[in-house]
Amino acid sequence: MAKSRRGAAASHVHLVNAYTVSLAAADPAYAQLLTAGSINLPDGKPIALLSRLRRQTPRLHQVRGPQLFLDVFDVGRQYELRHFLLGSSPEVLVRLSNALNASYPGCEIVGTESPAFRPLSDSELAEQDRRIRATKPDIIWVGLGTPKQDWEAQRLVSTLGITSVAIGAAFDFASGTVKEAPLWIRNIGCEWLFRLCVQPRRLWRRYLIGNCKFIRVALGDISDNGWRPGPR
Repeated sequence: MAKSRRGAAASHVHLVNAYTVSLAAADPAYAQLLTAGSINLPDGKPIALLSRLRRQTPRLHQVRGPQLFLDVFDVGRQYELRHFLLGSSPEVLVRLSNALNASYPGCEIVGTESPAFRPLSDSELAEQDRRIRATKPDIIWVGLGTPKQDWEAQRLVSTLGITSVAIGAAFDFASGTVKEAPLWIRNIGCEWLFRLCVQPRRLWRRYLIGNCKFIRVALGDISDNGWRPGPR
């Protein structure tokens, strides 16, 4: 079945959370990226809460990126999906590939690539694209951090015509290199706080400043759409 779909139009897929919204509010080009030909999934409970406050129909429900990543690897086996992993360090990619193969026997990881942390030159990007194309993947998972991974997912689709998913911290969680929040913490919407405690130096700006920006954007959005706080 996967092979019969390879001629279909490819999409760049993004897991949108509070940080994504705060970045898009400050950067029109990034906002355009997320609205032009992309598929956006509501990663993070604040997005689902905003949908409820706006009384959207249908209401948005959280699609957690790390779980989506694992679910596609699981279900994809029956469709012979071919996966390419782009991002992180070589060591993490080895651990990630081993963990996925152990958890989902028969999954097809056809290639991995750990780009340099700096911006790549045009020739380096062309060589990277050539290596990816040679593996004939059905899906490219991009774990380069937000917003870099979102731009790269869009570029890959336009250059290679292969569906690409900007998947965030899924590589770190699935490989076991970063501790994941317990289920009960995720269920009460405090995964961000857990991650901040685990990686404070890396994430303090994202969660403390980014969350404040998201709240300001969300309140303005709710107001513009006719909702006012008050008694039920």
